Amino acid sequence: MRPLVFVALLGFAFADPTVYFKEEFDDGWQDRWVESKHKSDLGKFKRSAGKFYGDVEKDAGLQTSEDARFYGISARFDKFSNEGKTLVIQFTVKHEQNIDCGGGYVKLFPSSLDQKDMHGETPYNIMFGPDICGPGTKKVHVIFNYKGKNLLVKKDIRCKDDVFTHLYTLIVKPDNTYEVKIDNEKVESGELEADWDFLPPKKIPDPDAKKPEDWDDNEKIDDPNDTKPEDWDKPEHIPDPEAKKPEDWDDDMDGEWEPAMIDNPEYKGEWKPKQIDNPAYKGKWVHPEIDNPEYKEDPNLYSYEDFGAIGLDLWQVKSGTIFDNFLITDDVAFAEQFGKDTWGKTKDAEKEMKDKQDEEERKQREEEDKKRKDEEDANKKDDEDEEAEEEDDEADEAESDTKVPPKTEL
Repeated sequence: MRPLVFVALLGFAFADPTVYFKEEFDDGWQDRWVESKHKSDLGKFKRSAGKFYGDVEKDAGLQTSEDARFYGISARFDKFSNEGKTLVIQFTVKHEQNIDCGGGYVKLFPSSLDQKDMHGETPYNIMFGPDICGPGTKKVHVIFNYKGKNLLVKKDIRCKDDVFTHLYTLIVKPDNTYEVKIDNEKVESGELEADWDFLPPKKIPDPDAKKPEDWDDNEKIDDPNDTKPEDWDKPEHIPDPEAKKPEDWDDDMDGEWEPAMIDNPEYKGEWKPKQIDNPAYKGKWVHPEIDNPEYKEDPNLYSYEDFGAIGLDLWQVKSGTIFDNFLITDDVAFAEQFGKDTWGKTKDAEKEMKDKQDEEERKQREEEDKKRKDEEDANKKDDEDEEAEEEDDEADEAESDTKVPPKTEL
């Protein structure tokens, strides 16, 4: 029986992962995705690998194509619940336009989503991914909807802000812990209850507790034996002793003359007694806490009864972002390997292509700069030659004017 048990255990340990959704945007992607019609001027998506890539087909994803637009598009999958299971949300984002302000995140919706009316206020379960706007906002959003409220993560998770493709992964576990990975490397983790305001605090200040009236929490006090020196009080400003009344000063016309005021070198400022340790100091009073009667533990913070759609609901000032390699699964190892097999296999070639383009652009700029400089130098020489020729002509004319005309015989 032991071998059977061993085989059974092996079968359990290496059970096939559950893949709820996977999208790599082949030619049939338009049959699986529905554009929102909530607004008539929503931006259009197109399938593209962008201007630089590792593989033109493998890196082709969904790209925003119009500047300063809202975008809305979604895809359905079979309804599922993550109760008792790990949930992994993963995708790649490439801001090849060097984005200045715009979203790069996804939303997971319940199966009740009206895809053609999806918009910014449509209720969702989870929102995850990068968001960039100026130098102040470069974060990874992780937002959970809990009892109708969207809860933002309290930690600052920084996103990538270059022009290359990056892999974003959110892992939510049944023990109410989470992990965020970028490029298959952990960048943040913790407990859901600690890092989001799902629940009220476990402890609150005791409303019946008050600081005793005789409680002295002043660590230092004035020295009662310290007295102000008799010569302490001096004016802050005094008349300038070197100032002299102008000789042409007329008291009747100019009024009574007064010398200018200067800082008094003997001024010592406001006198304060020196500080000494307070013998009655009892320390800082700490308000006692009690159990919060409104707190109730929830072991299912991580759990949602209904996932049924994934969508891109975005605003972008400068378009060009490419989304690709979507995956929703219950297997962390499978997601990591999927990331290696997609993003991992083309990322180096993508950078090589971009570096080559940058080098070609640099050489072209240098050639254009050199050509422009040569033209400027040539024009300058032509101007100098023309000036010299004009000066020679003027000199010849001047010499001709100074010659004595020949005498004529009478």
